[in-house]
Amino acid sequence: MAVDFQALISSPTEAYAEGLRFFRGKGMLNEALRRVASDLERNQIDYVVIGAVALNQHGYRRFTEDIDILMTQEGLEKFRKLMIGRGYRPAFEGASKKFRTTEENVSVEIVVTGDYPGDGLPKPIAFPEPGTVAIEIEDIKTISLERLIELKLASGMTAPDRLRDLADVQELIKLKSLDEGFASKLNEYVRPKFIELLSGARSAGNRQDTEV
Repeated sequence: MAVDFQALISSPTEAYAEGLRFFRGKGMLNEALRRVASDLERNQIDYVVIGAVALNQHGYRRFTEDIDILMTQEGLEKFRKLMIGRGYRPAFEGASKKFRTTEENVSVEIVVTGDYPGDGLPKPIAFPEPGTVAIEIEDIKTISLERLIELKLASGMTAPDRLRDLADVQELIKLKSLDEGFASKLNEYVRPKFIELLSGARSAGNRQDTEV
């Protein structure tokens, strides 16, 4: 009998063990991720992974309980037509963008090109077409680092409940040793916030260097 992922992560002990497997590239969520990517490729649906899965693809280890995927509206409609009832189901009755794998019960949440990050209101940054921002990391189409950071900055700047997105950016700054040169690659709407977070990361580093 297949293990239910939602039941597994409800146990602190089992969730911790799954987290360790996840960081080693194994575990239920990674298995589901590889199958989702394979299913999307087979059905010729353009996609990139975003969110915490993308953070991990770029080397920042943070556990997550779901798989966030960016696709076009056409891709979403194709997903519903070809994949619902064939390994996937709506997460709840009437769900239009939230799904679950039927085998492991892993959450798959879809974001659509043209949606706005954070508060959902119009702003200079919107979710792009996946084909324009995709890079391949370990056979998974992943949003590029520049666009991932842009979206996280725009989200954290406009939604008070999304401050973790700003913390994620600061961790990426430290992990990747990003600097002002990287800032020049970002949309000017989020560039000042990136510089602010960069300054904060440097200040924290300087304090650590002077500790006895």
